[in-house]
Amino acid sequence: MPTPRSVVLERLAYTLAAPVLAVAPNLYPDSPVNPIVQLAGAAGIGGWILAAKSDEHGAGRKILRWSPLVLAAAIDVTAKTTTGWGPWWMDALLAAGWATAGYLVMPFSRHTRRRHRPALAAPAPQTVPAQAPEPAGLVDDGADLLTRDARALWERAGMPARTHIVTVTRHLAMRNDYTLLLRATETGRPITGLSEAAVAAAFGVHEDDVSLSPVAIQPGRQGGPGWLEAHITPDANQRRRKAPTDQEHWTDKVGSPHGGAPGSELIHRTRDEVRGVTFYRAKMADATTSPRIDLPKVCRGLKLPEDDSCVFVLIDGTEFLISAFDEPPLSAIFPATRELLTPDAKGMYVCGFTITGQPVKNMVFQHDKNAAAHGLILGVSRSGKTQFFAINMAAQSLDGQVVWLSTVRKDEKTSTLGRYIDRQGSNALWMARSLRASKALCEIRAEMPWAYDGQAHDYKPGDPRCPYKQLNVYADEFMTAAQDATFGEFIQKDGDDLTVTGLKYGIGFNPAGQSPFAHNGFSTEMKDNLRQNSRPTIFNMGSPGATRKAAEGTMENAYDVPTIPARYSRNEGSVIERAMKGEADPENGVSTGGVAVMVLDNGRAVLMRSLYADFDTDLADLFPDEVNRLTDHEISELTKRGLWFDWNEPVRPGEFWPEPKEDDGDDDGGSRRRGGGGGGKGGGGKRGPKAGSSREAQFVSPRQALEAIKSLNNA
Repeated sequence: MPTPRSVVLERLAYTLAAPVLAVAPNLYPDSPVNPIVQLAGAAGIGGWILAAKSDEHGAGRKILRWSPLVLAAAIDVTAKTTTGWGPWWMDALLAAGWATAGYLVMPFSRHTRRRHRPALAAPAPQTVPAQAPEPAGLVDDGADLLTRDARALWERAGMPARTHIVTVTRHLAMRNDYTLLLRATETGRPITGLSEAAVAAAFGVHEDDVSLSPVAIQPGRQGGPGWLEAHITPDANQRRRKAPTDQEHWTDKVGSPHGGAPGSELIHRTRDEVRGVTFYRAKMADATTSPRIDLPKVCRGLKLPEDDSCVFVLIDGTEFLISAFDEPPLSAIFPATRELLTPDAKGMYVCGFTITGQPVKNMVFQHDKNAAAHGLILGVSRSGKTQFFAINMAAQSLDGQVVWLSTVRKDEKTSTLGRYIDRQGSNALWMARSLRASKALCEIRAEMPWAYDGQAHDYKPGDPRCPYKQLNVYADEFMTAAQDATFGEFIQKDGDDLTVTGLKYGIGFNPAGQSPFAHNGFSTEMKDNLRQNSRPTIFNMGSPGATRKAAEGTMENAYDVPTIPARYSRNEGSVIERAMKGEADPENGVSTGGVAVMVLDNGRAVLMRSLYADFDTDLADLFPDEVNRLTDHEISELTKRGLWFDWNEPVRPGEFWPEPKEDDGDDDGGSRRRGGGGGGKGGGGKRGPKAGSSREAQFVSPRQALEAIKSLNNA
């Protein structure tokens, strides 16, 4: 490499100036050269003083930079004061030494240009520009052979992310699995930019076989962002791919970011051979997150058939349970028994069983609120509502309560239940009369004195001093009756009033129907009271959306409502193969009648199958021997009000509407308002509102408005 020009010029200046320093003081003492050299030396001394007092870096470099001038002035003064050339030609030797030192050291050119490469002859070590400092860990620190070999591979890869391997630990019984302890080469700098791919490339493994994890601060060893652990596990991953454990399979297929339950960890997997079910209990790794479960994805991850009738999920906070049954668990039949239906001291009885075999309880009164209990029962036709009526009425009767049942149309099951309860009827007129009598009972019971103090009190369930029994009024197909052209408005209005005022007088209202919507008879006020004072029981509503709508307001999250399919059917074989062969799908479905969603007190919905009451046999085993009835005082008071008689009779004059005056005139010679209440009992025709009627222009449904328009047209 050629010598820089500045070095050549400085060497030449030192060589030419050396004779001047030796000759000028001796031959020409009065020469102007001597004062110039001495002034230059004085300037050099001033530079030394400033460099020594400065707090900036590079003071030594500045002192060396001024040293040639100071030494030249010292030689000039020495040569001027010595006699002749001094002893042993000392002046000439000093000048020659000064030239030789400047020739070899070159302090001015070397230390004024920091970034210039020094001459080849300079003894100072060369520096590599823009290169990281040599890590202290490369010195021999007594590392074992495995660590030294790993460091060599790491250095060959260029020290990825400016890190250094501290130690390497081989995994137990694994030939090619290691854990690298890494730290940043510069103290106090965090490790950034290191990826699994960089580690995998350095050691020649697949990227999926590398994982990075932080290092916790431990006694005797640092930790934090400047440290990192790299786990290289090709052998373990190969075993994990071929024969994973339950936890590993869950983490890879279910708990992964694209799995059915991202962020979850499997606690344990258990198998119950007797019941034919496998349980997967899991929890969220982060306790602050809520489970987000996609059941079909979970089934695919666990290699289970995607079948709602056999796989269920139960969520409890950050934990959840996946139950995979061999056969549909809710297809089993649970016969009702008097033992299960007998309420306990708190008014609770077993009304069905869940998918896990747990008993589900309903209430015949509200022990915590010291009041009667309402009931809300919804479901499409043949979904199991009447069956649930039977077990609910049996439990109430076993508790000594009175039961009335009204339906829009007569059928076999309701007629059978009528033999075991106080009263039962099958038309809209009967329902309207039962609701009016129930409202009147609220007034009667509000004035009934209790024997122990002679004062009237609110209803207290289970109190033997109470002078009356709890009354439970059932209204099947309530929304159909509420839309009845003749008695619908009375049914809806009295039903609303009963849900509000009935509880404190020991009267519970239990409407049932196929729709939860307000325009079908369930007003908002009625639904709110029913939901807050009952355990709503929702059978198959025809679609998941209708089921969610029915449960809206009773649950914390209505979208967590379990799905009730039309039938329970197993997915046998491949649908694609059957399509290619032209074969029909197997028809092995099981009815879901009796399967319902019950909303418990805490707003959590459970999927259950209600107990089965066999109407083909005698139901006397479920009901008490004696039918519970109203007290004589209550019957007497209802009779005085004209509300206690055979409710199957035709409409009595003035019972619901004022009778028309004689001068109004009617060609048929009777009141047009005297009509039967559906079901064919009592006869009667359509209504024809008269002038001055209290019901004029009172419509609660589009159907009633249409009837009124027809009446006007006919008039």
